[in-house]
Amino acid sequence: MYFTTFAQQRVVAECTITYSLSVDSSTTDKSLAEALNNSSKTVYIKGNESRVDLVSKAFKQSSFFDKSKSEAVILREFGENKYMTKLSKDAWLKTNQKFDDANVIKSEETKTILGYECKKAIIQLKDKTEIVVYYALSIVPSVKEYEYQFKNIPGVVLEYSTIEKGNTVYYKATKINLSPVPTHNFEIPVSGYRLLDY
Repeated sequence: MYFTTFAQQRVVAECTITYSLSVDSSTTDKSLAEALNNSSKTVYIKGNESRVDLVSKAFKQSSFFDKSKSEAVILREFGENKYMTKLSKDAWLKTNQKFDDANVIKSEETKTILGYECKKAIIQLKDKTEIVVYYALSIVPSVKEYEYQFKNIPGVVLEYSTIEKGNTVYYKATKINLSPVPTHNFEIPVSGYRLLDY
């Protein structure tokens, strides 16, 4: 059975996934709930490149990652203020070092999300933080490191929850599109942003 499932997997080199965000209503940090509730996250993948847009009423962040170079650029917008941070390969790895040596505990529990059968897994970090994920075994993104914590998950993550500032934040895919992604989505602005050191 395992080999049958594995044989049905396909690597997806181009896709767009949109997620909705929500924060546990019992949160003690109301400002986080206000900032993130009704926000959206969109992931674009094209070959070795990925882009992740997080949009809320308080801010916008776009993260670009080039798998071939293991380098990233992060753009942040707070009202009229725009900032850019460039991360070398070493800086990218340092930024994500909290996810190194994470333990992935797979479960037989499943649920269907957007028509895909998804399996559950729990990612345990060194600091004991847990990320609960549901991933579609049938498709694997060509770039998995765009969400570094998911690099060892054997499929595309369509739902997950994590703890941020002591609050549980839920991400759920609302749409997945396997059509080609326009190249211009990965063009990084050359002006208009204040460069911040990592």
